[in-house]
Amino acid sequence: MKKISLFCCLVLMTVVITNAKEKINIIPRPVSVTEKDGSLTLNSKTNVYVAGDKDLISTVQFFTKKIQSATGIDLKIKNVVPKTLPASSIVVQIAKTYDKTLQEEGYSLKVSPLKIEITANKPQGIFYGMQSLLQLMPADVESIELKSLSQVSVPCVDITDYPRFGWRGMMLDVSRHFFTKKEVKQYIDEMVKYKYNTLHLHLTDDNGWRVEIKSIPGLTQKGAWRVPRYGRWGKFESPQPDEKTTYGGFYTQDDIRELIHYAADRYVTVLPEVDIPAHSLAMISAFPGLSCTQLQYPVNPGSEFYKKEDNALCIGNDSVFLMLDKIFTELAQLFPHPYMHVGGDEAYKGFWEKCPKCQKRMADEHLKNVDELQSYFIKRMENMLLAKNKKLIGWDEILEGGLAPEATVMSWRGMKGGIEAAKMNHHVVMTPYDHCYIDLYQGEPTNEPATYSMCRLSDSYNWDPVPDGVDEKFILGGQANLWTESVPNFRHAQYMTWPRSLALAEVYWSPKNQKDWNNFVDRMETQLPRLDKSGTKYATSFYNAIVKPVKADNTESLAVTLSSELGGTEIYYTFDGTDPDNHSPKYKGEPIGFWKGADEIRVIVYKNNQPVGKQVNLKLDELKKRLK
Repeated sequence: MKKISLFCCLVLMTVVITNAKEKINIIPRPVSVTEKDGSLTLNSKTNVYVAGDKDLISTVQFFTKKIQSATGIDLKIKNVVPKTLPASSIVVQIAKTYDKTLQEEGYSLKVSPLKIEITANKPQGIFYGMQSLLQLMPADVESIELKSLSQVSVPCVDITDYPRFGWRGMMLDVSRHFFTKKEVKQYIDEMVKYKYNTLHLHLTDDNGWRVEIKSIPGLTQKGAWRVPRYGRWGKFESPQPDEKTTYGGFYTQDDIRELIHYAADRYVTVLPEVDIPAHSLAMISAFPGLSCTQLQYPVNPGSEFYKKEDNALCIGNDSVFLMLDKIFTELAQLFPHPYMHVGGDEAYKGFWEKCPKCQKRMADEHLKNVDELQSYFIKRMENMLLAKNKKLIGWDEILEGGLAPEATVMSWRGMKGGIEAAKMNHHVVMTPYDHCYIDLYQGEPTNEPATYSMCRLSDSYNWDPVPDGVDEKFILGGQANLWTESVPNFRHAQYMTWPRSLALAEVYWSPKNQKDWNNFVDRMETQLPRLDKSGTKYATSFYNAIVKPVKADNTESLAVTLSSELGGTEIYYTFDGTDPDNHSPKYKGEPIGFWKGADEIRVIVYKNNQPVGKQVNLKLDELKKRLK
C-alpha cells in the first residue's frame, strides 16, 4: 500500500507541476510572476470598475469588446467602485502615488478567487496589464468567431511588470507592396497583444510613394503606381513602353489620420519614413528633374536597376530641398511622432561623382568626397526637421561622412553602426538584419517561399540590443523589420512576422537576466493555438530540421550534421528515397555520410513522439553547393 500511495503521490505531483508549467504562459515574459492556488471565473455578472480616471473608459472598452465579440460575455463597465465588491469583479485603477518601479508603461496585475486588480501609473500600463490578463485566459478569447461561452476561467497570480526598453517597434514596408488601411489596422491589433508600441511605416521607395502630399499631387498620381509583376523580386521584366501602371495605391491624409488615431487608441505611435536621398525612383518618376541624370524613369516593379538608373536625389539641386521642405512640412503636421525617418541607406554615389551640380555643391561647401556630400544632405535635413520640431532618425549609413549633431541611428548592418553612434552619445534603435529582419528565411530555404539570407527564431531570441561596452541609456530599444520585396500579400506578411516577433517582443520588454530559450519555446507553443483562433497565419519553420553539409573524415566526400532549434526532439532520416518516420534511422549526433549511390537525404523531426514541422528533402548536389 505504501508503494501504491507513493506512486499516486508522484503521479499527482507530476500533474500539479505540469499544470503549473502550463498555467502562466505570457509573452513577453513579465518581470515578476507569483502563481497562486485557485482561479477566478468571469461571467455575464462580472463588472469592470474603473477607479478615479474616466479617461480609462475607452481603454477598458477595448478589453470588454474583445471579450464580448469572442465569447459573448458582456462585461459591464462602472465608474464608481462600491465599498463591497461583488464576487468576480475587475478593478482598474491609476496608482494614487506614482510607483517608480512600474515607470510609464508598467502595471501590477493581481488575480484572486474574488477579484482582479490592475494598477498602473498611466493608462498605457493598464492597457498592457489587460493584454497580460487576456493571455491568462483560454485561447477562445482570441477567436474571430463568437464562441458563446457562459464563463471564462482566470488562474490566480500576482504580476509586477514593466518594459526594459521604451522603443519596441515593428516596421512594415508598404512601398514594395501596398497594404490596405484595413490590413495595417489588423497588423496593429496583432502587435499590441505582445506590447509593441511603435509602428514604423516605410512609406516611400523606388517601388511606390504611399502617402498623399496635398501640395505635390504628382507624387501619388504618378509615384504610387507601377506595372504588375509576379515571381522572384529583382528578376522581373522591366516596364515596357505604354504598359499600364495598375498595381499600387496610397494613403490619403485622412487615411493616415485614421490610422494614427487607431494606433493611439492602442498606445502605438506611428513613425513615418520617407527614404532619401536614394531609394527615390517613385519620386523621381514623377519629377525627373530631381535626379542628377534628369532622365524619365518608371516606378520600379522589382526589376534590376541598381547603378543603371539614377534613384538618388541630386544634392546639388536646390529644388530638391524646396520639394522636401514641402513634403516634411505636411508630414510633420500629420504625424505626432517626435521623429521623422529619412532613410539615408544604400545610396549609390556614382551619379553624384559625375554630376556638375553635385560637384559644385562639394566645392562650395568644402566637402572632400561624396560620403561627406551625403553627410551634408543629412545635416541639412536635420536642420529642416528641427525647424518643424521633429528629430531626425535614419539607417546607419547616415554615419558616413560624419553624423548630424542630434541624429538618432537605426542600426541595421549589424550592430557596428549603433555602437559607433552610442559611443558618440547619440541615441540608437537596434535593428541588426541577422536578428531583426523578419523578411529573411526562418528555416530550411527549400521549405520556404523564396527570399534571401537567414534569421531563425533562435537568432531573434538569443541576442541582446545592448552590446558590451555601450551605455544602455543610449539604446532606445529595437524593432522587427518586415521588408516586403518578397512579401506580396498580407497573409504572407503574417507568416513572416510570427512567431519571430514573439521572440523580439520578449527581447525588448523582458529583463535580460530572465532570458531562457527553452522556457520561451514552451510559452511560444501555447501562443500558437491563440494565433489559430485569431486567424493569424504563422510559420512553424523552427520545428524543421537543420541540415549542414560537412567534409567527411578529412576527405573530399560529403557528410551532413542534423540538428533542431528546439530541445527535446528526435531526428530521423533516410537516403533511399522514402519518407522517414520514427522507425527510420535515428540521428545520434555525429556526421553521417551519404549512402553509396544515394543522391538525396530526407529528414523529419519528432517531438513527444509526433512529427513536427515539415519534412526536409535535400539533394546531394544542393548540399555540395552549400559546402562550397
